[in-house]
Amino acid sequence: MTTDGDVLLRLAGEIDDLGARLARVGTELRTVRSAAEPKHEEAPEQAPQKQAEEAQVPPQAQQPQAEQPQAQQAPQQPYPHPPYQQHPQYAHYQQQYQQAQYAQWQQQYRQQYQQPYRPYQPAPKVSLAEKLGKEGAGSRLLAWIGGAVTLLGIVLFLVLAIQRGWFGPLPRVIGGAVLGAALVGIGLRLHRTPAGRTGAFALAATGIGALYLDAIAATTMYEYLPAYAGLAIGLLIAVGGLLLAVRWKSSLLATAVVLGCVICAPIITQGFTPQLVAFLLVVQVASTPVQLRQSWPSVAVASGIPPLVASVFSTAFTGPGGSTANTAAALAVSGVGLSLALIVTAKRSGDAAALTLLALAPAASLLAALLLPKTPAVLVTASVALVLLAVWAAGQWLDGWTGDLAGAAGLVAALQTTMTLFDGSARSAVLIGEGVLLALVALWTKKHVALFGGLGFTVIGGMIALVFDVPPTLFFLIRNRPDADLAAAFLVALAILAVSITLPWVAHRLGLFKAAAENVVPWLFAGVCGLYGAGAMVLCGAMLAVPGRSGFLVGHVVITVSWTVAALVLLVRGISAVNLRVIGFVLVGAAVLKLVLFDLAALDGLARVAAFLIAGLVLLGAGTRYAKLVASR
Repeated sequence: MTTDGDVLLRLAGEIDDLGARLARVGTELRTVRSAAEPKHEEAPEQAPQKQAEEAQVPPQAQQPQAEQPQAQQAPQQPYPHPPYQQHPQYAHYQQQYQQAQYAQWQQQYRQQYQQPYRPYQPAPKVSLAEKLGKEGAGSRLLAWIGGAVTLLGIVLFLVLAIQRGWFGPLPRVIGGAVLGAALVGIGLRLHRTPAGRTGAFALAATGIGALYLDAIAATTMYEYLPAYAGLAIGLLIAVGGLLLAVRWKSSLLATAVVLGCVICAPIITQGFTPQLVAFLLVVQVASTPVQLRQSWPSVAVASGIPPLVASVFSTAFTGPGGSTANTAAALAVSGVGLSLALIVTAKRSGDAAALTLLALAPAASLLAALLLPKTPAVLVTASVALVLLAVWAAGQWLDGWTGDLAGAAGLVAALQTTMTLFDGSARSAVLIGEGVLLALVALWTKKHVALFGGLGFTVIGGMIALVFDVPPTLFFLIRNRPDADLAAAFLVALAILAVSITLPWVAHRLGLFKAAAENVVPWLFAGVCGLYGAGAMVLCGAMLAVPGRSGFLVGHVVITVSWTVAALVLLVRGISAVNLRVIGFVLVGAAVLKLVLFDLAALDGLARVAAFLIAGLVLLGAGTRYAKLVASR
């Protein structure tokens, strides 16, 4: 893998090579210049030496260059090496020069790219007094407090005017509309100058809140407007206020508009009613364009949480039996919340506020269904479950956690549907059966949410079964139970056995569990649950076939013998499979413990003898067969 340092080192080597070539060219140019200059007269002391050298040269060598044959001329080098490279210490000097250049480059690189280590220093905490002492903080605080107090005063004036009978309904509505419009107009005028924008935000938020509350009062208190007209006018007011916040690029103004519309609304509607939920939903719908254009979590939370809270309180005040209006409002809250969350997460997959609303949206409908009769409650919860599970099934087209959260919420709705629709032994059997189905879905889709959902269904169904259907006293006390109860207990025990095998196998296939030889605890727990289910199934079947005490004794003998036979099969099959061999030895230990701790004390007569003889013979045969198989390998 090539790093930035390697690239820089390579570049430095090329620069050094280029410098050496330039030095060579400079030396050659100086040589050519010196050859072109006229020769000076030789010194007197050098003349005799030159004459002696010429005397030693043969006559043929003293001929001019032009007279020599052309074939005897040596080929000329295109780039002859300069004389200084022939020095014996040239290589040593060049190496020292390159090392010095590299050290200089390394020092420059460290100074330029490597920052010195600075220990982490937490940011200094700013006290409330320092925050308020900043320039402009006091004016902003006073402006927003003034706006909140003004809005509350408008609400109190409307309530007091109704109680005292002042002015009449129509002047109150017109006066509130004029006051709200005037506040918005003043805010628009102040926003033209930078110095007045703080007050402009507060005035605009107060005016929009006053207009929205006036629309609520005209619809719910005075009934001047029908419900659909009041909701439409409220939608226009909320959308206008939020679009103004987007134009001014102020998340604070958008949040203030939403809060101003929703906080004082319960006072106007005189409590938590379905009408209040509808008006709060209008604000949430109006915030959709803002949430799509701007990533303002405060706006999403301020518009999404109030309808949910209002629906919960409306359900609580409605009481047992519920009502059609409250149920419709709750379904609308869940539908709008889910739709808005899906729209936002489709554009921003990691939006935390949208994911939170997606997880909380079904709560309104599920809580409302708790107070409804059985049939409407099942219809409500089943509808919510189907929608959420459909979103989960379409999770391959969704990004992030959207599909998984929808699936988890859908499984909760399905759990409530099952708990409402079934009762008695059927409830535990269906819950455990759904656990098996979800485990198979997890194996098919590779989704861990389905596996954990199946585990949750299994735990709840198993706890119900242990209390009502197959309690531990089934193995110790002889009671005359109706055949219908025994048949239901048989089915529940069969479901426990099936889920005890399916869940750990699927978890192992998905990589959540290691093999039994490496991770004993979960496999051992699953094995104990499987033995419990198998024992209860055998005992219930024996008591169905042979009623009374005889069936009870026969059932225990069959349980002991079946455990030993299963251990033999697992040991034989486990010669080349460590997991099966470990399970087989665990089953042998369980059979021996049952013989010593239970059968010896609880069984009597022929049943005790049969249990010990048959189990002993099976274990003896298993040991002999297993020894032969091991020796033959």
